[in-house]
Amino acid sequence: MQPTEDHPVSAPPGGNRPVDVLTVVAVRDATPAVRRVTLTAPAPVVAAAGPSLSLLVPRVDDLGPRWPTVARDGRIIWPQGSHGVALRSYTARRQDPAAGELDIDFVLHGDGPAATWAAAAAPGAVLAVASAAPLGEAPAGWLLLAGDETALPAIGRILAAADPGTRGLALLEVAGPEEEQPLPAPPGVQVRWLHRRTASPGTDLLIDAVAGLARPDGEDLFAWVGAESATVRAVRADLRGRWGLRRSQHHAIGYWRRGRAMSPAG
Repeated sequence: MQPTEDHPVSAPPGGNRPVDVLTVVAVRDATPAVRRVTLTAPAPVVAAAGPSLSLLVPRVDDLGPRWPTVARDGRIIWPQGSHGVALRSYTARRQDPAAGELDIDFVLHGDGPAATWAAAAAPGAVLAVASAAPLGEAPAGWLLLAGDETALPAIGRILAAADPGTRGLALLEVAGPEEEQPLPAPPGVQVRWLHRRTASPGTDLLIDAVAGLARPDGEDLFAWVGAESATVRAVRADLRGRWGLRRSQHHAIGYWRRGRAMSPAG
């Protein structure tokens, strides 16, 4: 974080480093249920903030949050007393270090701290990033991607980075056609949208869709799954059992839990 008149930064105790603070510059609705927030920061901060990031979300309208610090071993050191900052895991939809910009998509279902913050976000609001990590994907000749709204940023990035000769299938669960997003993919990767319509998020659509697939021939394949935690466990069990995927051939992450706000790690 760069010190400013409004947000001075004092030296953190014990050699801990400060978190990186980003400022909202634009907000728009990517779909009726997904809000895309564009943030700005110095180029090195934007370059380091993703693809997966540990996001620190303050209370709505709190322009001077009491941010934690980060220890040398990566632990987040929270300030004593009430601070009103929530920790959530998200994927940067777009990173542009040259422009100093970062896009993060927020699913607006529920009343969790991230969805509440995003619903009220306006230019000048702030977020912070404590750490970043890779998506967990691996290159393969045949790729299976399966996820709901919370996984679309990650799946979009995986598709965009895939080799043009990659073959495979992306299974994407959303409420309906209005929630579909443009996701450029290699010509050999089919993008299939699954509409749950009036059903609540966390249906069996992804489980049933994967169960209906025949395993591709060969071993040059990789599966990436991100959705509601119980859904992910069921799909992972199918891929490990019926498909016989090794640990190195798949990555599965539960972005949210049924009964809680529908936002990553909410």
